[in-house]
Amino acid sequence: QVQLVESGGGLVQPGGSLRLSCAASGSIISINDMGWYRQAPGKQRELVATITRGGSTDYADSVKGRFTISRDNAKNTVFLQMNSLKPEDTAVYYCNADLRIRFSLGTSDYWGQGTQVTVSS
Repeated sequence: QVQLVESGGGLVQPGGSLRLSCAASGSIISINDMGWYRQAPGKQRELVATITRGGSTDYADSVKGRFTISRDNAKNTVFLQMNSLKPEDTAVYYCNADLRIRFSLGTSDYWGQGTQVTVSS
């Protein structure tokens, strides 16, 4: 009933940029926090960035100054602008949303399927 679809991943050179998008759809009443996570081969999934409904942001230390998270509430979409990419940024990137669906009193956590980002020369 709720779907999160990511787009924008791909292969880039070190120092390059990518812009990821994630659109949520379904019987959504409201969306609270949204965020991006990533998982590299052999590693745990880690938090990259989060953004509240009002626009407050938090970033992992490893991406501060290089990545920017933003959202378009009218389109239920969250973005991740990634600049100055490094090989260690290579991972599958997942979007996440804490949202309320129709007829529910509280919120639930939803995940996208992920999009591959590869940074290599």
